[in-house]
Amino acid sequence: MIPWQQLDRAKVPGGRGEIALYRRGEELSIRLDRAELMNSRMHGSEEKLAELGCAPVRERERPSVLVGGLGMGFTLAATLAQLGPSAEVVVAELIGAVVAWNHAHLGHLAGHPLKDARVQVYEGDVRQLLRERKAGFDAVLLDVDNGPSGLTRDSNSQLYSPSGLGAAHTALRAGGVLAVWSVASDPAFTRRLGRAGFEVREHNVSARAGSKGPRHTLWIAIKG
Repeated sequence: MIPWQQLDRAKVPGGRGEIALYRRGEELSIRLDRAELMNSRMHGSEEKLAELGCAPVRERERPSVLVGGLGMGFTLAATLAQLGPSAEVVVAELIGAVVAWNHAHLGHLAGHPLKDARVQVYEGDVRQLLRERKAGFDAVLLDVDNGPSGLTRDSNSQLYSPSGLGAAHTALRAGGVLAVWSVASDPAFTRRLGRAGFEVREHNVSARAGSKGPRHTLWIAIKG
């Protein structure tokens, strides 16, 4: 068995401990302490998030999409694949080291999406960007932490609180989409989305494309 090799580690701003990047052969993993946050072999649900989240708005003229959370770049790459050449895609990533890892170690996994001319990188809290861009986005795709129940830092849960969902609602244009990834279902969150003014559909999808392995939850919420 090939052992895991730690490539780098970084503090989580305002969060719990450190995240670290590991490699084992061709496999890459990002972990918080012993908990694996993402793995290069498991990204089917991230790609489905982009597919379902972009579908209602992809034919709009010059669509603007916000991707909250860069991770290993799979959600960003799938978003770009859904959109035409006139689209604008902003990817917000709180941890600067994750952006650096995508340039140095991870970019090849998803076809180097940060090199796409349609992409703008915002290194900071996605909540701040949502507050700044009122009616600025056609779709907001949130792949932050483990979903509505924050793991890396407590303040991530605020993104999925009534005030956080209100900010996302305000940041969307009419008929815009809020798409949310989660490691598990959360009925209380589904109800919060409805109370925030969204028409909601919940999807249970495979973590690996076409696999019978782990499953994740996606919410596709349309601004009413």
